[in-house]
Amino acid sequence: MTSAGRPLALTLVPLRESDLSAGSPVLAELTGLYAGNAAYHRLSGEFGPRPEAVLPGQVAAALREEAAVPGAEVLLARQGPDGPIVGLAALLAEHPQDGHPWIGLLMVSAALHRTGYGRALAHAVEDRLRGEGRPAVRLAVLENNPGASAFWGALGYREIDRRRDRQAGRPCAVMHKEL
Repeated sequence: MTSAGRPLALTLVPLRESDLSAGSPVLAELTGLYAGNAAYHRLSGEFGPRPEAVLPGQVAAALREEAAVPGAEVLLARQGPDGPIVGLAALLAEHPQDGHPWIGLLMVSAALHRTGYGRALAHAVEDRLRGEGRPAVRLAVLENNPGASAFWGALGYREIDRRRDRQAGRPCAVMHKEL
């Protein structure tokens, strides 16, 4: 919901390989999205010491890596059907260890933090999974990111485990929500 009480209109669109080609306007928008979230990338250790200066090729490589995992999908969140990209979500249809769908990444434009877009994007992802008949969803939050833990907790996710992530071995809290 917006501050005026109206629901935010988000459209989820699958990322296409052509979106990641050099000179693509979508890649330019995604590079701005990643650069604006430099604080998160500092916590995660991604994109070196200056993540605010991330390059389009680095963003394209990171998103290709996300999408290359079997059962993974990257969804762009647009403000309405033809509006600007306001965020993205990387999903895994089924985690190999527990069979649940996972949200691997949920990122919203830094200019829109604390305006309801993160919540709207999370709800849109949950609605999509619910529509597929999925009974629950999981995600991992970096232990050094208490703001993310609070965000997901406020959305009804509860911590069920602590372990290192599979990609980089970073300490994480695993969170679960029944849909």
